[in-house]
This record gives sequence, C-alpha cells and structure tokens, in this order.
Amino acid sequence: MATYLRGNQFWIEFRFKGQRYREAIGPDEKLAKDVLAKRRVEIRENRFFPNKQRELPSIRFHDYAKEYLQWARVNKKPSTCVRETSIMRVLQKHFGESRRIHEIAASDIEDLKSKMSRTCKPASVNRALCLVKHMFSTAVKWEKLKENPAKDVKRLKGETKRVRYLMPDEIQVLLSHCDGLLRGYLRPLVTVAVHTGARKGELQSLKWPEVNFELGFISLLDTKNGERRDIPMNETVKATLQDLNRASEYVFPNRNDKRIDDAQIYIAFAEALRRAQIENFRFHDLRHTFASNLVMQEDVDLNDVRDLLGHKDLKMTLRYAHLSPKHRSKVVNILDRIMERPQKRPQVAKVVNLRP
Repeated sequence: MATYLRGNQFWIEFRFKGQRYREAIGPDEKLAKDVLAKRRVEIRENRFFPNKQRELPSIRFHDYAKEYLQWARVNKKPSTCVRETSIMRVLQKHFGESRRIHEIAASDIEDLKSKMSRTCKPASVNRALCLVKHMFSTAVKWEKLKENPAKDVKRLKGETKRVRYLMPDEIQVLLSHCDGLLRGYLRPLVTVAVHTGARKGELQSLKWPEVNFELGFISLLDTKNGERRDIPMNETVKATLQDLNRASEYVFPNRNDKRIDDAQIYIAFAEALRRAQIENFRFHDLRHTFASNLVMQEDVDLNDVRDLLGHKDLKMTLRYAHLSPKHRSKVVNILDRIMERPQKRPQVAKVVNLRP
C-alpha cells in the first residue's frame, strides 16, 4: 500500500485478493494517507467491497475554499489568485462556514447570482460564477463531489465589453504629462505598452535578457496563457528602451530594483491622466489603443494583430481591435462613389415561344 503524487493530486494504491486498486484523492496528502489507512482497516475487517461505489468525503465549503486557493497559488497567475481570493470571501459569506459542498444545489448558486446582481455589475457576477463553476468541476475531478451543481447555471446577460482607446494626438498629450512620474519610468512604460500591445503584467515582469536589440524583438515570458510571445520592436520602442538605465535586471524596476507593483503604476498613471484631462481610461486601455489604431490602417491584416496580441482565437482580436466610428463612416462612404457611377443594365434574355 502506498500514496503517491501524480500531477496535482495524490493517489493511493493497494492490493485486495491479488488485484491492484488505485484511487485519486485530491491535492491533500494527509487526506490521501487517511483514506489509505481506512482501506487497510476495511480489508482487515472484511468490510472492503470494491464493486460498491465508495462514499465521497464530506467537506465544508469553507475548508474546500482554502484547499482550492492553495492549489490555485501553484497553478494560476498571482494576479488571478488575488482576484479569486477576493471573490472567495463573498462566496464563503454566502454559503456559510458549516455548509457542506455536497449540500449546495443549483438553486443556491442562482440565489448567489440574484443577490450579487443587485449591487454588482454583470461582469463581476459572471466572474464569481466562473469561479464557482470551476471550483465544483474541480471537486468532481478530485472525487469530492458526484456532479457539478453549477454546470447548468447561466451567466448574466448584459455584460458590456469596454470600448476605450486613444487616437494618436491624444496619445501624445498623455505622454507629455507622464514625464517625471514613477521615477521617470512612466513615460517609457506607456510608450512601450502603446507600441507593443503588451499587458501591464507582462511589462512588469520584463527583464533585460528578454530584450534583443540585435534581432529587434522582445520576448514576453510571463504571459496570460503561459506561452512565450515574441513581439517585434519598432524604432520608437528601441530608442525608448536604449535610453533606460540597465542597473536592474528588470526593465521597469521599483526603488529596490525589483519588480514594480500594481499600486505604484496605478497612482502614477492616474496622476498623468489627471494632468492630461483624460477620463474613463485605464492602463489596460493602452492595449486597446494599440490594436484599434492598427486595425484602422488599410494594409493591416487582423491575423497579424491577433498574433501580436497573443490571442488564440480571432474573435478575441475582434473584441479588442475596435474600429473608430469615423473610420466606419469612411468605409461606408465608399458606397457614395459606387452609386454615382453609371451602371450598365444587365440584358434580359428574350423568351422565345417555340410552340406552333
């Protein structure tokens, strides 16, 4: 008899009447050892019936939430864990400390959706539902539940995809008000973001060995999907990065030459927006700005933009690469020129009656 780790969960292995049995327990090693000890006792006391479905462990949602977050810290990005930890507090308060996960039904999750929708935006409610669905599907995978009670719960409709980007003249105004902020790093940070479409987290983690001036590209390693993405540098990005101090391993370091954090960027960027009198704009909207301004050019292919943004599906690119209303007007105005041209009428073939 033994316990062993395979992937992200512990398994137990034992023999009964010459046949080997394996069971997946979950990410908790102590629980796996306890279950194995229980199997020993069942076999010794002739109470082990392999054809009978074993009883699933009864676990409180409060305890399972801690176990899930512990797994998430190893398998998900730190920023995702921070967001899910915040959502988890709402879930724990809703389901309570004594509620067992097998006691939670679809109606309880619908009640959660209803209560959250009174005070939260649809996007926030849907993020909570997404977490609940994954938590319960993982519980089924870890054999803590027989089925996922959230699988048929629908997401809220009315979630709006945010459309906000700057035109080239607005970008120059913003950049002019970034000087002197974030120890002088805000302007180059914003410049690289708007010229590469890189996410804030990708730029925060960017190190000098990942910047190749000779070949002219940046290798982003800490990406959203965990896959390396190489972005070509234009002359603006090259000149911006070559002017920076390289004393730290990070391209955009904090005062201690470590990875700069979100709060520092948020405060400095908010001040630049205030000075430039730009409202309703976030740092992530620089990514929208990159994609939108590219798509508005006639010779740019959407698949090239998709590749630069690191999207797996072209639909994601269409969501980010919004076209300017003025650009749309320019496109439909082509019809004015087409309709003004004299068109040749198609000749209608004569029908000849061959009957006598």
